[in-house]
Amino acid sequence: MPVIGIVAGEASGDLLGSHLIKALKKQRPDLEFIGIAGPKMQAEGAVSMFPMERLAVRGYFEVLRHLVGLLRMRRQLVAHFRKNPPDLFIGIDAPDFNLGLERKLKRSGIKTIHYVSPSIWAWRGGRVRKIRRAVNHILALFPFEVPLYEKAKVPVTYVGHPLADMLPLEPDYAAARRELKLQEDKLVVAMLPGSRQSELKYMADVFVKTAIHIHEIVPEAHFLVPLVTRETRWMFEEAIYRNQATEVPITLLFGHAHLAMEASDAVIVSSGTATLEAALLKRPMVITYRMSPLSWQILRHMNYLPYVGLPNVLAGRKLVPELLQSEATPENIADTLLKLVYDKTAVAEIKREFSGIHERLRQNTEQKAAALVLSMLS
Repeated sequence: MPVIGIVAGEASGDLLGSHLIKALKKQRPDLEFIGIAGPKMQAEGAVSMFPMERLAVRGYFEVLRHLVGLLRMRRQLVAHFRKNPPDLFIGIDAPDFNLGLERKLKRSGIKTIHYVSPSIWAWRGGRVRKIRRAVNHILALFPFEVPLYEKAKVPVTYVGHPLADMLPLEPDYAAARRELKLQEDKLVVAMLPGSRQSELKYMADVFVKTAIHIHEIVPEAHFLVPLVTRETRWMFEEAIYRNQATEVPITLLFGHAHLAMEASDAVIVSSGTATLEAALLKRPMVITYRMSPLSWQILRHMNYLPYVGLPNVLAGRKLVPELLQSEATPENIADTLLKLVYDKTAVAEIKREFSGIHERLRQNTEQKAAALVLSMLS
């Protein structure tokens, strides 16, 4: 029975992995999957050797605190896969963890695929050499990534993004509001502070204080906060009580991020995959992020583009505001969001650009990715 090793490191990777496993099993129901998987991948039959939450750490200083445990976990995976070689290994995103794992497995004769291009477009181009040593093939989600790999002679296939296939080209704003029992004439703001506990540590208070500031200016405003785990929900609730915001109309949701964004007039979102989801739902947004001061200082020297949010990268310009680190104050975020949401010309332009991005990313991703995986299996 063919076995595929697979490792995903966070909620977005779990989503990608679950769709890939489902597409593969339609054609090869005999396939088995083992590695590190989240709840969605496990629901499709993947076996997880470790909790996925242990990989969900962002920021250099935060990773250092967990480094010993992460390295031990990677050694155990390497030992397992060397003793029980899979027919193929797929690393889904989590490049800091997966590329090292893939390099060791590739040296042992195991074919490796990396699904989701590491951010070579944002980092020093030398990173591509590390990728070339680690992987047999890259599955790229975005079209601009392909020439970078072709130039470096890394086998690559553009598969698009599964969210572009999943989400409708025309979101149903009114239906989403009805489902959440929200009035159509009220300002609704979706707030996505992140899926990791390490992100909530820096973003929960900022988001709560932003809601307070907006509520002071627009008293009828309502806030939707989708959270993916009990731990992150608890952290956000603590921030609400800590900032004495129990009177602010904040609705916490368990999951339902797409529904929350679809029902909103605008989104405040931590940088990451959620920014792309908001773009595909055609929502104006403010992208914001904070991390430890040490991590930020290191990141500043990594040659990032003038923008870090995927909507701006895909648009090739700063289409939506980005407020990072010291600029990510509740007052700045609130004022920027309100200025944007009431600018009808800007909102119309944003929605037009996002519609074009959506069309370009619709590639029947699951089938393309599954076809490549199956070709490498055979």
